[in-house]
Amino acid sequence: MVSSTMLVAYLIIQVRLQTPLNTGTTLLELSLLATLLPVTCLLVYAFPDNGVNSKSMFLYALVVVLFMVWAQLIVSHFHAGGFESWSEGILFTVRDFSKLPFVLVLYSLCLLGLTAILVLVYNRSIDVVVYSAILLASSTFTFFDVQYISSTMFSLSGTLIIIYVMSASHDMAFNDQLTNIPGRHALEVDMKHLGRKYSMAMVDIDHFKTFNDTYGHDIGDDVLKLVARLITETGGGARAYRYGGEEFTIIFKGKYADQVKADLQALISDIQNYDMIIRNTHERPDDHEVGMKKRGQSSNPTEVVNVTVSIGVSDSTTTKHPEEVLKLADNALYKAKETGRNKLIVSN
Repeated sequence: MVSSTMLVAYLIIQVRLQTPLNTGTTLLELSLLATLLPVTCLLVYAFPDNGVNSKSMFLYALVVVLFMVWAQLIVSHFHAGGFESWSEGILFTVRDFSKLPFVLVLYSLCLLGLTAILVLVYNRSIDVVVYSAILLASSTFTFFDVQYISSTMFSLSGTLIIIYVMSASHDMAFNDQLTNIPGRHALEVDMKHLGRKYSMAMVDIDHFKTFNDTYGHDIGDDVLKLVARLITETGGGARAYRYGGEEFTIIFKGKYADQVKADLQALISDIQNYDMIIRNTHERPDDHEVGMKKRGQSSNPTEVVNVTVSIGVSDSTTTKHPEEVLKLADNALYKAKETGRNKLIVSN
């Protein structure tokens, strides 16, 4: 969405804003573009589904068209509306600094500050894209009289958007979106660069399907995220991956199975002793005001539950092929589940 907006803005600059700013409606059109472009960039937050064929994309394009029609109406009624002296008063310019009205310079700085806060707080790809687009577009409008400013800034913006899209695609391919840890694809890549000394562990949440059926998929997702977080906190230089479903894989580079047993036992203990508090949402009032009045009361009973995991581990002393080491760890995992669960089995 942002890339299409920036492309439209650049076309407008090339078609409409190539005459001196002090002639006709050029400065007015530049000011309108400087006002509306940052808003259209921020509008992407209102349309999270940004697929090319999505309804959100259509609605976003409709809003952009409406902005363009509104701006064109103002420009077409420039003389009839008495806008000849529009740059006087509150829309004054500080010509030694910028040809753009000073209030629009301040407006751009405020939006830059807002988007910078979003980047610092959330640091999502979309936040960085919007911030970069507004920064480079605002720089173009503020210093519009500088030669080649628009082509330079908008080309840089396009390049950055491509980089961010590639980065986001990489994250989607290699990271598990639910647990925010590397996924199976990342595991397969890293298995090619393990060296000669390493161990691999397979982790499975015990009775997860029953837990899911009892408490619901939302609570099940919370369990997956909890276990993933605790696995990432495992000592011994552990690197965690979500293998699939309720299974996780841990790689210990430079260590054999006997050297990581204590860390894995500690992980089992940490997960077993972690108390999860589940609220009874079925008795929660549908009316928001009623819920606010009852907040703090014991109308929604809670339940404390615990989950356990079984772990199988193997290392490179058994075989030099990582795929076989992983298979042996998986076999050890199933042996742990068959012999009581909530335990660690080391592959022989």
